[in-house]
Amino acid sequence: MISFALKLWALAKPYRVRLFLGVLTGVLCGLIEPVLLAAIKVVINVLFPGGEGSTPDASWAKLPAFLQDWLNHLSTALNLGAEPRTWAVALVVATLPLIMLARGVLGYLNIYFLQWAAIRAITGLRVKLFAHLMNLSLSFFNTTSTGDLISRIVSDTAVLQGVISNSLAVVVKEPATLVALLASLLYYHPSWTLMTLTVLPVCIVPIVIYSRKVRRSSAAIQTQFSEIAKIIHESFTGNRIVKAYNLEDKVLKEFSETTGKFVSHYMRVVRSMEIPGPLIEFMSAVGVAGFLFYIALTASESPTPGDFVSFILAIFLMYRPIKMITRLHSQLEQARAASERVFELLETKNTVLEPVRPVSLRAASAAIHFDNVDFHYGEKPVLRNIQLTVPAGKIVALVGASGSGKTTLTNLLLRFYDPQSGVVRINETDIRHVSLRELRNHIAVVTQETILFNDTIRNNIALGRPGASDTEIEGAARHAHAHEFIMQKPDGYNCVIGEKGVALSGGQRQRLAIARAILKNAPILILDEATNALDTESERAVQDALEELMHGGRTTICIAHRLSTVQNADQIVVMDQGRIVETGMHAELLAHGGIYQKLYALQFQS
Repeated sequence: MISFALKLWALAKPYRVRLFLGVLTGVLCGLIEPVLLAAIKVVINVLFPGGEGSTPDASWAKLPAFLQDWLNHLSTALNLGAEPRTWAVALVVATLPLIMLARGVLGYLNIYFLQWAAIRAITGLRVKLFAHLMNLSLSFFNTTSTGDLISRIVSDTAVLQGVISNSLAVVVKEPATLVALLASLLYYHPSWTLMTLTVLPVCIVPIVIYSRKVRRSSAAIQTQFSEIAKIIHESFTGNRIVKAYNLEDKVLKEFSETTGKFVSHYMRVVRSMEIPGPLIEFMSAVGVAGFLFYIALTASESPTPGDFVSFILAIFLMYRPIKMITRLHSQLEQARAASERVFELLETKNTVLEPVRPVSLRAASAAIHFDNVDFHYGEKPVLRNIQLTVPAGKIVALVGASGSGKTTLTNLLLRFYDPQSGVVRINETDIRHVSLRELRNHIAVVTQETILFNDTIRNNIALGRPGASDTEIEGAARHAHAHEFIMQKPDGYNCVIGEKGVALSGGQRQRLAIARAILKNAPILILDEATNALDTESERAVQDALEELMHGGRTTICIAHRLSTVQNADQIVVMDQGRIVETGMHAELLAHGGIYQKLYALQFQS
């Protein structure tokens, strides 16, 4: 719990001034409770005089001497005797709403300052967590559920926000109230207080029993919530397959079972949080009943109305903080379970590190070298002893069966991963010595799976070079043979294309991706099966756009399954099981009669 508290403090430390003000106002608000009880006691004794100790000066007999003198002078000035003046009584009674006003203002400031610090601390944590995840290598996302990441960023951090704001208010205010009330009771009525609080140790028992259940169920709640987020994400993003294969019932059943488990654990936490409260209230009532029975049997004890009412109120007011602190323990257990999941992500190390002293990169008119590169995913080897040079300004095509390592080779160039051995160089510069941002600024990518965002066509193209003018964006679209279909849309370049560009055809999405790459105007171009999923007509349009893109002296690596798209490449590299097995031009490789010739025959045997 100490390490958990230190992590929370690290989050809230930048906002420590507001946090301190929230703590201070909470303590003051808690200390007002005994002041309110003392005021009630004085008011009752003034309104219902009679009996020893019922006069105001007797009510504060145990106060410090300087405070007694001040109050006696005030009592004399107001004539608070056996028959006080009406205006004096009104003034004394008015202290009650004034105290409640002060209590309300302090309570408001307590919550306001703590919420102010909490929402900013958690927002900072979310931004930090999101930035950390964005900078992790591709291997992390290959093994982590998107739904789980969304759950941790949104749900788990929300639990922590509740701790900093609501729970911290309880941590500050309720103990102060409890200590102040207990000290006041022990000072004025020690025997009565000890008698009434004999049942207090019994209240600890339910706290200990149910806290263990909360600890286990809280971790399960966050796990189940993560599962729910994963099912929702996969069902929505894969809704076409769900509908095509009539999987609605299966998905619904899985969702229902997961939410059922979530509800079960949630209600277990609710029971663990709420059951101790009524038990504590019952035990407090038992203690008060014992006190009343003692007063009824003991004639020597004759409390004044003010003493009696203030004591009973103090006892009941004291058990309320105990109840709140009991609930707080459960909330802290929930928060600790959530924080473990959040800080676990923050502690995840990036396998692709930024260089300590990055060097500048000159990629224009520069060759790309893969020198003895080996790479594997876990224990599975993917690339073996790759020795390849892509000449500056030339088009090199990578062909081969699926899983031969073509895309992995380009992923190493983009530093999505680092090789286990060997070096990737642009010109003579090891790309591990270049900052990731600068490296990727020199490379444009067009992939088979086009990534477009739920935004306008203009903004999707502008991602290639943020800040580009409308003229430059339109020029890139014209070169990509996309301007015509864009202008046919109702809003033209301002047309919103939906999630993943659902409002466009496959060929249209691909041409927008090409326009984005043209606008970027990077010296290195990667085409990863950019026409593989297109029909013949769309492929012609996209191929024309790609021809426009590959012009201009760019160094191009083209991955293709359709060999018709790479016949004019300056060099064709054939890969098989992570190795380069053939290199040459189209005619040479056909004449050689190797793997390339077999692949070509399979595609064009008709």
